[in-house]
Amino acid sequence: MKNFIIPLIVFLALYCFTGCDDFVDVEVPASQLTGSIVFEDHATANAAMADIYSKLRDSGLLSGNSIGSATCLGLYADELVYYGTNDENVFFLFNNSLLSNTSIVSQQWNESYHQIYCANAVIEGCQNSTALSTADKNQFIGEATFVRALVHFYLMNLHGDVPYITTTNYELNRVVTRMPTAEVYNHIITDLDQAIALLSENYISADRVRPNRSTASALLARVYLYKGDWAAASNAASAVLNNPAYVWENDIDKIFLKECTATIWQFSPKLDGNNADEGATFIFQSGSPPYVGLSSELVNSFTNNDLRKTHWIATVTDGTNTWYHANKYKQNTNTGTSVEYSIIFRLAEQYLIRAEARARQGELSNAKDDLNIVRHLAGLPDTAAVTADEVITAVMQERRFEFFTEYGHRFFDLKRNGFLNTILPTVKPGWNTTDQLWPIPETELLMNPNLTQNPGY
Repeated sequence: MKNFIIPLIVFLALYCFTGCDDFVDVEVPASQLTGSIVFEDHATANAAMADIYSKLRDSGLLSGNSIGSATCLGLYADELVYYGTNDENVFFLFNNSLLSNTSIVSQQWNESYHQIYCANAVIEGCQNSTALSTADKNQFIGEATFVRALVHFYLMNLHGDVPYITTTNYELNRVVTRMPTAEVYNHIITDLDQAIALLSENYISADRVRPNRSTASALLARVYLYKGDWAAASNAASAVLNNPAYVWENDIDKIFLKECTATIWQFSPKLDGNNADEGATFIFQSGSPPYVGLSSELVNSFTNNDLRKTHWIATVTDGTNTWYHANKYKQNTNTGTSVEYSIIFRLAEQYLIRAEARARQGELSNAKDDLNIVRHLAGLPDTAAVTADEVITAVMQERRFEFFTEYGHRFFDLKRNGFLNTILPTVKPGWNTTDQLWPIPETELLMNPNLTQNPGY
């Protein structure tokens, strides 16, 4: 028991109450900062779960800051150009010179597995609770199981075979081995199925900042798409698209506002009046860019009549040189009242998941219908694609234009379709075939001899 209790108490004392801010409306009494009763009370259990979302928002792969996947994988693929100094972590991503001891690798690995550990602590705490209602247990366990699946999904797509951690037991976790990708997929799907069964279809908080059943279905649709299970991907996406709570937004300027009806799940800012971190990360007012800018190749690949080019991309010039930045999020300062949240899942992805899945099953008419919904938002006419291959290619192109600088979609799309080694060597410095996987951090290999390294590192 001590292998569970000691890390749980550390988690409760140090982490559960350090960043709940706007994800939860209750203040945790100082008298309750003892691990033994956290999961015996709805308010404190809710605070522990809410704090996990603060961690996801503020650090690791889902954050909108300079080390989140939007920036890191935008640089690692062909979306972003790096303008910072050579001693920055992300310089090694842009130049494809990652090593197993590059700090960004261990930082992302450690943040991710810490978030998984916190999710496991909530699951175990709720399972062992004698006071929480069944409804509360279902909600918190469903949310934590969803988070566990989500973070493992990103780790697997970056590193390949990874350990799938489902316990807080240190003695077990310190000697884990890498699990084959196929098994990781099975665990992710099992967790998401459980989350879907436990979560309510109604949101438990305003502004869709806590996941509901459709959020888990949205991730499940993506998982099945990456896995190549087209029928299951289409069905999971349909489960989301058929939910009347979501309404397609036809105004492109409203997609990234916090009230957008096409948003499935989003992170609220840490402080009132603050906005999505992506705004501060990508927006710059003068050149050259202080950190990152959009690649001119990406910008020039849009047609001039694509509203995403004119509404989601901003141009900065000094009269001689021209630079571009992502302008999906338009606020980079405090606005008194927050107007933009970081959107993690939105309806456009579900339409494009179903379009691709339908096309790969030969349902071309329905696939084009889904594709055209997204194209029409961008002010574009119906697709001219006819054959299955043409429709799939059109969907891939649409995904590039729709999801640039959003959580690594471009890199993962190139990877799962086998295009990394044909596209990136022509636009990226130093790209090697083995770069499709990040290394396992050197520190982890030293601490756990059961772990092995990826080829090329």
